[in-house]
Amino acid sequence: MSIKAGAFPLYLGAMLGAFAPVGPTWAQEAPLSVIDWLDSNSPTPAAQPRPLTDEPAVSPSGNVPAITVSPLDGPAARRVGLAPASVTGLPDTLWKGSDGTELAEAIDAARAVRLPATQSLFYTLLLAEALPPAVHDDDFNLARVDALLGLGALDPALALIEQIGPETSAAVFARYFDASLLAGTEDAACARIMTKPSLAPSYAARVFCTARAGDWDTAVLLLGTARALGSMTDAEAGMLERFLDPDLFEGEPALPTPAKTDPLAFRIHEAIGTPISTSLLPRIYANADLREIAGWRSQLMAVERLAQTGAVADNRLLGVYTDRQPAASGGLWDRVQAVQRFETALNSDSTEAVAKTLPAAWAEMQSAGLAVHFANLFGDRLPSLEDRAASSAAFEATLLSPAYEQAATKYPQAAARAPLLVAIAKGDTSDAQANGPMEKALTDAFSDAAPDATLVGLARTGKLGRAMLGALELVNDGSRGDPGALRQGLATLRALGLEDNSRRTALQIMLRPAL
Repeated sequence: MSIKAGAFPLYLGAMLGAFAPVGPTWAQEAPLSVIDWLDSNSPTPAAQPRPLTDEPAVSPSGNVPAITVSPLDGPAARRVGLAPASVTGLPDTLWKGSDGTELAEAIDAARAVRLPATQSLFYTLLLAEALPPAVHDDDFNLARVDALLGLGALDPALALIEQIGPETSAAVFARYFDASLLAGTEDAACARIMTKPSLAPSYAARVFCTARAGDWDTAVLLLGTARALGSMTDAEAGMLERFLDPDLFEGEPALPTPAKTDPLAFRIHEAIGTPISTSLLPRIYANADLREIAGWRSQLMAVERLAQTGAVADNRLLGVYTDRQPAASGGLWDRVQAVQRFETALNSDSTEAVAKTLPAAWAEMQSAGLAVHFANLFGDRLPSLEDRAASSAAFEATLLSPAYEQAATKYPQAAARAPLLVAIAKGDTSDAQANGPMEKALTDAFSDAAPDATLVGLARTGKLGRAMLGALELVNDGSRGDPGALRQGLATLRALGLEDNSRRTALQIMLRPAL
């Protein structure tokens, strides 16, 4: 992976050259996020074509090839991932030299990612298709799924589970069943349970799936058995009774919202006409409100919530925003209307109309924590503007977009008021002035700060993925107000060839009020 000229000492760049992928490097391009790519591409890698001839392969030399020995007493580890190297730019050996349990712990430690730039890198690592870890790949894969579910990325998590194999273990199937319930694809999961009842994560799941299969008598029998054996809570039994025979409870008070909601309770309450609001539930539940059966307001709230963690593509956010005209005002509706008016102005090619509508749209998206998503959608299309308020908004939006290097040229007056932002966008802060310890950490990171020696050592010994996760953890700690961690984390990302990601992270920290 390459580093832009002058970004870091040559010896470190040479050391990391061993990890350089074929094709574009992270430092040289600003690719679509992996979530954006998945939104428009099949997540399942195409099968490799069989050779057209049965003739055995011929070695180009007489050298004896290296032989790898592996035990035959267990299933062979498989490549699991949705984004190929052609998309991520990461080497095939990303995880190969690491222990899967150690990687799982590192993923768990990095799950608190908050800045869009760090979220994007985290998703890339979670979804990268590469050779599996040396050992304990099952721990590693399960940690990837849990991290995706925690971020709200339901579809990628389900696709990853399908690659792992839903029946690989009870833990994997439990996540598969829960994710299927939230995605509305529970019939496939239930079909597996009906074929192999031992897969059911609970007695309640068996009752539910048996009823879904149309065998209501058996479902009632299973429910009665579970009650007699004490294998089900009163709350579970109560909601299943109403699910199996709603006529018996006609005129009865509605069931109270359960103190602890799981995906099965969520779906059953929806089926019996007492849906549970997703607003106070974990983020993954917001996916249920993206279905067409949900009202537009619920879809808007859900897509915003998921966009804040990068769990949905920016274009999907815009698609929900522009689906129809707001019929009310205030709060969410003002934001939707401001974005719609701005997009109309931008598409009209009227600089005056853009200048009038941009400040309001920018302010609304800032207040929702969606400024970077707005910038990703529109930053590279913004025209040069003379109005001070409009040009300041356009300058910030461009800095937060993949076109951040163009911001100073397009908006020179706004750039003159923010020299440190311009220096970070260029990747050279050697002459920049800093105010306070956090700004000083940023200027050091893009001049002469040393990376974390332990993480660099991991990368040198074939544990590049582990090193990247460690750098992410450092940046996360730094973004919360730890200048030392921020300095070292960004310097390490740069040393690992992640120049574009480092600059975008620093710009997002500097423009934090705009996020």
